[in-house]
Amino acid sequence: MPKKWAFLFVISVAAVAQSGRSYGPGNVWWNPGDGAVLPLEEAYDNPDGQVSVFNKTGAIHTAGHAFFERLGANGRACVTCHQPSNAMSLSVATINDRWTETRGKDPLFAAIDGSNCPDLPQDAMASHSLLLQHGLIRISLPRPKNADFRIEVVRDPTGCNKDNSTISVYRRPRVTANFRYVASDAFMADGREPSLRSQAITAAITHEEAATKPTEEQLRQILEFEAQVYTAQSADIRGGRLDAHGATGFLSMPVDLAQPLTNDFRSSVMRGRDLFTKDCSKCHDGKSSNWIDIGTTNPDATDLPFFRVTCNDSRALYTQDPGRALISGKCSDIGSVAAQQLRGLAARAPYFINGSARTLDDVVAVHERHLHRNYTAREKQDLVNLLRVL
Repeated sequence: MPKKWAFLFVISVAAVAQSGRSYGPGNVWWNPGDGAVLPLEEAYDNPDGQVSVFNKTGAIHTAGHAFFERLGANGRACVTCHQPSNAMSLSVATINDRWTETRGKDPLFAAIDGSNCPDLPQDAMASHSLLLQHGLIRISLPRPKNADFRIEVVRDPTGCNKDNSTISVYRRPRVTANFRYVASDAFMADGREPSLRSQAITAAITHEEAATKPTEEQLRQILEFEAQVYTAQSADIRGGRLDAHGATGFLSMPVDLAQPLTNDFRSSVMRGRDLFTKDCSKCHDGKSSNWIDIGTTNPDATDLPFFRVTCNDSRALYTQDPGRALISGKCSDIGSVAAQQLRGLAARAPYFINGSARTLDDVVAVHERHLHRNYTAREKQDLVNLLRVL
């Protein structure tokens, strides 16, 4: 067995022994009500290595815990869309595994927002194509009142924008971890929730279809869990453990002179760090919401709704998702969303709010166009390698 794979096997065995849960190259799925213990730290395999989830306050006993138990009528829990193995989000690979294993019966595919529209035949894969292909959850929002624009539907292959009082858009689940480093106004892509408390209440009522809001005790459990849980890539198939040999910080990388590949990879990551700091850190500083539009809501995806937004100054804009504008009512916010945190990217493809980037190479290409850069092949690879280890 090659040394790099042998190393990952060793830490996988250690994690299994610690948690009592079995896993391998595929993902581990936490069902609502499993009742298992989420240990102090647990590692999960992904194509680039392993992602870890760390509980600052110690092991979490999930039996009876509101984040891991069903709160509504459709069988979901918070953990349904925020899986530890996917860096507290969801990957398309995991979603398709669930469809196959449950024949589409997992609560993840609940009609309310796990299908393209609730009135579609729920046993057909085509009805859940946006979730299966792009990892998208339907978000229904009221049309903003007193906005300085009006919205018209140009096309809607989902058939879910018939109601003139609401707008249905489709978005990736955001990471429910590392909130110490996330701006307080950027919990959601459009900033519609003023706090994690209000987000938990809304999620229970909408995504879990709860008849009433969670109790104060349930809210305490959810908020305390979210405040202390952290996730990041912890091992890489090219670089081994990312906290080895005294390395610290988000760029933790091992130093092993016996493995030239590891050293080359480490050097690439460090160059990527320098380039990221120069070109990307302004919008990914974690200190503010940084509402930005980098062109990811363009009309290229023909399976998403497409809207014409006419501003009061007569400008006509076209978008798949009006983003922040649905909350602020401002034409200047059309297409703008909060910059996402970058931890655990290797565990939760695809990327961007609409899942339009299949790979990290695609992510770099989009930013290259947005920033009007002309990166060399090595610079592109350096940025990709950086993103792989976050």
